[in-house]
Amino acid sequence: MYHLIITLLAIILVVLGVSWFKWHAFISLTVATLFLAIFSGLSMDKIVSGIETGVGGTLGHLVGILALGTILGKMMAESGAGIQIADFFVKKFGVKLLPWAMMLAGFIIGIPVFFEVGILIVLPLVISIHKTSKQNILLIALPAIAGLSIVHGLVPPHPGAIAAIAIYNANLGKVLLYSLIIAIPSVIIAGPIFAKWVHKRVIPEGEPELIRIKVPKKLPGTGISFFIILLPVILIILSSFAPYFGLSAGITKFFSFIGSPLIALLIACFAAFYFLGIRQGYDKNEIKKFAEECLLPVGSIIAIIGAGGGFKQILIDSGVATTIGDMSHHMNLSPLVLAFIIAGLIRIATGSATVALTTAAGIVAPMVKNMTGVNLELLVIVTGAGSLMFSHVNDAGFWMVKEYLGLSVKETFKTWTVLETILSFVAFAVALIVNMFV
Repeated sequence: MYHLIITLLAIILVVLGVSWFKWHAFISLTVATLFLAIFSGLSMDKIVSGIETGVGGTLGHLVGILALGTILGKMMAESGAGIQIADFFVKKFGVKLLPWAMMLAGFIIGIPVFFEVGILIVLPLVISIHKTSKQNILLIALPAIAGLSIVHGLVPPHPGAIAAIAIYNANLGKVLLYSLIIAIPSVIIAGPIFAKWVHKRVIPEGEPELIRIKVPKKLPGTGISFFIILLPVILIILSSFAPYFGLSAGITKFFSFIGSPLIALLIACFAAFYFLGIRQGYDKNEIKKFAEECLLPVGSIIAIIGAGGGFKQILIDSGVATTIGDMSHHMNLSPLVLAFIIAGLIRIATGSATVALTTAAGIVAPMVKNMTGVNLELLVIVTGAGSLMFSHVNDAGFWMVKEYLGLSVKETFKTWTVLETILSFVAFAVALIVNMFV
């Protein structure tokens, strides 16, 4: 019980640090980790080394993936590849099926880019369609935002999912396949279906903010835009299936090599440098500038994920994780349910999906280490699902959606907050169903 109490106090300390003291999430997590280490009785000489081991172990193979994924997203945004894809779906689906077109556009565009970047790519098109079609902007915007959000929360190579895969030691290829299967029904219900229901009940009072995004004079082709976005996903899936193709050992190892996230993203980046950069008229200095500009914000995410890894290691070293794991085992509580609840509570308290996912994974991973029959890949997904729920005023995404769509705070709660919660609970429910069959 003592271990449980100090763990809860450590989580409360993270929450208070972020929300009350306005500390950066990295500082809050580090202070909470020290608190947990000291009060759990870990000797002073082991505290720092434990934190360093946890941070290094988590970030060891993540830094390159985060950096390359960010560069790929930047090349998409600057070249206009994202706009091309969104425009393609709109033209193919027509006005009547606009919600479905925007859902698919958000889903595909969201694979290699952060949620905030995806919004800046998609919303200018949303506002343009809104002005020409005279339809309620929610009918067009919410499905696109749902597509962006579900991919950001569940699907690798997004940083939260990749971090959880590392912490749980799950199989990347399986997580990618399961997450795509689970994301599809979730985004359909929270996107087009919810948008069709809510747009008749909420009529935005304000006008959407006019987002001015620089559109290149020469856009890349639709085919090449799709190819660049999906290339890392294709390579990762190929590496997962290669052992079942009956190929020679050397070729199987080659597919495994090019399908590792780091190499897959590196290949995609070089393809983007050529097809979305050089062929679009950008010179080498401009491409280098794009990479430098987009890497600056990644530092914050890397720090948060690293601190989550330190928290996890102290849970292990102090024996707290074993104690809590034994308690949850005696209570007969499913690790999938536990991960979802913990991630959800941290998300509600801190407002950050990344903090929620990383911290929850750090707490749950040591508990399931010696358990049998736990599907680690689905554990990653339910933790991601929990990190999406109940977005409110402490979440930057809440304010982005409010301002860009011209909503009041009340309207944002009725639309964005409900949308996020639907995504969270539907993804969790589908994951539990999948768990019955795999």
